[in-house]
Amino acid sequence: MSSALVNPAVLRTEIRLFRREPGAIFWILLFPSLLLAILGSVPSFREHDSGLGGLRLVDVYVPVAVLLGMILGGLQAMPQVLTGYRERGILRRMSATPVRPFVLLSAHMVLFAGAALVSALLALSVGRLAFGVRLPEQPFGYALALLLAVCAALALGSVVSALSRTTKIAGAIGGVVVFPMMFCAGLWVPVQSMPHVLARIVGYTPFGAAAQALNQAAAGHWPGWTHLGVLVAWTVLLTAGAARWFRWE
Repeated sequence: MSSALVNPAVLRTEIRLFRREPGAIFWILLFPSLLLAILGSVPSFREHDSGLGGLRLVDVYVPVAVLLGMILGGLQAMPQVLTGYRERGILRRMSATPVRPFVLLSAHMVLFAGAALVSALLALSVGRLAFGVRLPEQPFGYALALLLAVCAALALGSVVSALSRTTKIAGAIGGVVVFPMMFCAGLWVPVQSMPHVLARIVGYTPFGAAAQALNQAAAGHWPGWTHLGVLVAWTVLLTAGAARWFRWE
């Protein structure tokens, strides 16, 4: 069997295993769009707000829903799967085969990146079809910010995997990290409604920067290079940390 960077056979196997996990499918693929549908059904969320520059709350929650799938997939689902493989000795046994453990790791990254992008497309579709939310007016900038956010989520999830000896620890660390990341993405308070100082601080976190970049692209502007740079910096730093601390057994 080939030991290419992403082995198609390994990827297909992991996709089949993922499809057998209804919890992961619900939380990563469906929950963000379901949450958006629930929030959008509240009449006040469909009223234009001068404090949001004339936007509605449902408009500003679409980028939050877009980020939510990658947060849950990268910080909760992926670390527990990889830690479980290491805990059961699967990675150690793979090291004696032509398929190196890194091939399995890369397959998971492709899998969860794909799931996050599908979740994002579903959220955009629900926003557009159900509530008339305008599609991003700067699609190339939006796509770039989205891809960088996925990379940051996977890098952060890799650090959680590296630091976790067991699946229980991975779940605990992931749970601790998920909530502040969701706050920074604007789940409880949209970034546009945050006080200026708080918004600036949040803008230096991976998902705070991603939320602001997506908002800018949705409004038709190219995402700020500061926000894109923050995403790149976090991805590089977290990837370096994961590479340093990760153990195959």
